[in-house]
This record gives sequence, C-alpha cells and structure tokens, in this order.
Amino acid sequence: MAFHVLTAEFVHESNTFKKGETGLDDFRDSALDLGAAAVDRFGDVNAELAGFLDAGRAAGWKITHTISAHATPGARVSRAAFDHIAGVICDAARQHRDTLDGILLGLHGAMVPAFCEDGEGELLARLRAIVGPEMPIAVTLDLHAIATPAMVAQAQVFVSYKTYPHVDMRETGRHAGRLLDAAMRKAARPVTLRAHRPMLDEANAGRTDVPQTAALYARARAHEDEPGIMAVSINAAFAEADVAEAGPTVLVTYDADHPGASARARAIAEGLADTIWEQRDSVSNDFLTPAAAAAIARDFDASHGPLVIADYADNPGAGAYGDATALLAALLEAGATGGGFAPMIDPEAAAVLHRHRVGDTVTLDIGGKQDANFGGGPLRLTGQVVHLSDGSFTGDGPILGGITHSFGPTAVFRSGGIDVLVVTIPGQMLDLQQVRTFGIEPANLRFLVVKSMQHFRAAFEPVAGKVIVCDSGALATPQAHLRPYTRLPRPFWPLDRF
Repeated sequence: MAFHVLTAEFVHESNTFKKGETGLDDFRDSALDLGAAAVDRFGDVNAELAGFLDAGRAAGWKITHTISAHATPGARVSRAAFDHIAGVICDAARQHRDTLDGILLGLHGAMVPAFCEDGEGELLARLRAIVGPEMPIAVTLDLHAIATPAMVAQAQVFVSYKTYPHVDMRETGRHAGRLLDAAMRKAARPVTLRAHRPMLDEANAGRTDVPQTAALYARARAHEDEPGIMAVSINAAFAEADVAEAGPTVLVTYDADHPGASARARAIAEGLADTIWEQRDSVSNDFLTPAAAAAIARDFDASHGPLVIADYADNPGAGAYGDATALLAALLEAGATGGGFAPMIDPEAAAVLHRHRVGDTVTLDIGGKQDANFGGGPLRLTGQVVHLSDGSFTGDGPILGGITHSFGPTAVFRSGGIDVLVVTIPGQMLDLQQVRTFGIEPANLRFLVVKSMQHFRAAFEPVAGKVIVCDSGALATPQAHLRPYTRLPRPFWPLDRF
C-alpha cells in the first residue's frame, strides 16, 4: 500500500528591524497557491515542491499538497497571515490524520511572526499536536535558517540548501523526501541534533563561491556518505533577525538505530560549528562606499561586459526597503552614464510614471521614502519615461528558470544617463529577465546596479566584466552595530569582541 504524505511550503525570511508587517497580500504578490494550482506552478521547476514530487513518484507515494506560500523577505509576518497559512496546513493534517504516514514541509527557518520569535517552531508544534509524537516529519530549510531547539524537537529530518546563490532547491527537496521515505519504511529512525555558535551569521553569510566557506559544505557532503549519517545541514543564519536563538547552526540528521551514529553526529556538528567560529574574521567581500563605487562605474571599460555593482545593504532579499538612494545619488554626482539601476522599489513613483506615456519628460521624487536614516532620502529627478509595464516576467536563469513573478506596475525612468527600474512589488535581482523584460540589456550598459547581496551572481556574474559590492548604508548594511539589537544574548559576535 502506498504511503500517504502531506506536503506544504511556507517560506518567509523576516527582518525584525523593518517597519510594518508582512501580510497575506504580500504572500499573494509572490505565491499563495493551493493544491493543484501550486503543483502546476512549482511542480517542475527548481523548487522544493518539485523535489518532493520527484521523491514521491520514485517511491510511489500518494501526495496531498496543501499550499505553497512565499513572500519576499520583509517585516515580521502578521498574526492573521501566519494563522491563515498555518491553518490551511493544519486543517489538512487534521482532515487526513487517520491515513497520513508522513509530512514533508518546505520552510525557510528565519520566519518571525508578530506574536513570537520562531514561526517554524510554532507551525511544527501545531502540527505535532495534531498528528502525535510518532509520525515522521521532514523539513527543508534555506541555507540562512535560524534553526532553533524548538524546531529540532518537533521534526525528525532536516535538510538545508548547500549553495549560495541557492540553486539546489529541487535536490534539497528530493533529499528530504528520500529520508522521509526511509523513516516511513522503518529502514531508519532519523533524529536531528543541533550545534550553535554565538554570532550573527557565518563570516561570508554562507557564500559557496568563497573557498573557506565552500569547504564547509564540501565537508558536509562528505559526512553524508558516512554510515548512519543521513543529512548534514550548515545554516549560515540571518543577521537581520533580532531573536534570542539567532546565529549559525549545524544540524545533523542521523539514524538512531545505527551503532555509534549519535556520537558521530555530535562530533560532526561540533567540528563544523567550531570551524565557523574560528573563521569568523575571514570576510571576503570588499565593501565600497557609494562614492568609491561611482568613481569606478564612471570610468569603467565595458568592452568585456558591464560593471555589476551589488547594492548589498539595500537587498530586498534581506528585508531591506529597496528604495535607498545613496548609491544612485553618488552615480549621478560622479557623472557616471550609460548605466542601469534595478530595482528602485517605490510604488508612489511607479504610479506617477504610469500616469504618463513613454517619451514624456517627468520631474518627481524617487526613492528614500521608507526610512531616510538607512540609505538616504528621496531624490528629485527629471528624466524621461522609456518603458511602462505591468511588471510580469518569467525567469530563465539558474534560480528563477521557468517561474513567473511580477514587480507590479513598473517603469523605466532615464535620468542623467541612468535607466532606473522603478517597481511596485518588492523583489531582489535574481535573473536577467528581471531587467531584459523591461528593455534594459546588460550587454549595452557600462554598469548595472543590482539590489542583492549574493544571489545576483548566479545570473549576472557570467555576463559581467567585473563585480563590485557597495555598502549604501541601507537596512541590511554589513555594519551590524547600526541596527538596534535588543533580543540577542550578549556577548554576541561581531557586536561584542571575544
């Protein structure tokens, strides 16, 4: 008889310093798809759900998929949004409890609802109360998870991404599915243990293009070949969440029925965590000021591809507002021309531009409207509307390939020789189609600013003549001391020196 597995995706990375809340409409803007609609959208792309389905087909499961809910990283998740999405999952578990053999969840690991600090732990506790203590629950996590003791206490299996930029979502889903199948078949008795270190995040935030960080993940893969070791997950953590359990963790899922596996799992977890701690000063990024980045852009020879400037601090993928103006102001002041800037998240400016036609000259205030203390206030600019769109795009790169999203009402505004992509709905730069769809072709530019920390590299680095990284002073600045942490247990690196 086929195993019956309940699946769901509920993903949010919460920046606790950001104003407001992430509500249900923010999930609708990205993904809030039920059952078959979610399978149609995410069932054959690079997503955890696709990996769940792959594993299920291979094992002959019956799968009931409940919901795929994703929102762009942002402020704490509202209670209404959390209860609604968690309710869909829990109601299905309650409905099918008597026939279920296992549960497979795609979570982030750094979700902070408005009413508690551990959204994933809360969801898992609610599910565990419904299905009882024995049912196998397997979970996939983002590499930037803040994996808490409460999470580990409620599920047997954890598998995190091993790439940043994240390009292994589907394989992560398959891996978790295989381990869940082993648990349901009684071929293994998985248990997960956790090691933690008191630091905001791994020195390079888990970048797997940095040799010393990549070596951690290579060790994790090698350990997974050891008898009794089922998964080794290195979670670099998320520095923009001020919560008591913050910090990088190593999770090792092992077979409790295999002799010696428990002790070996503990040695693996602590050994990797020790290396993370020992490498805490080994930061690879060279964070340039806006003025320094602008000077390079002004004089850049783009014969071998454009200069790609990552506005690290204003990354919407870390919950930053995406409307910081410090770098754009510096580029304009330096006289840097022939460039692109993507995106500027400013619904008000997008609406103003959409009241005009392509070719119109417009003067307006752009950006800096959310918190001028982080990344600068509004810029009054005069320029030309060169493109108007509903903001829909379909990715074709390693992260978003085949997935359709929308920036909402979108415009390209050309001012001072720079094409600014002005959007309504937040999103970081992950895919070339996020600019090409709107008439911005990187090959035709001297420079291109992308609001992203690291994910942009998967699609944009291959077409770049050079990549540089800028700290514009926005909400996700690497200068952590500029954010008012109050929940961290002190001392905590790098806010305190050890």
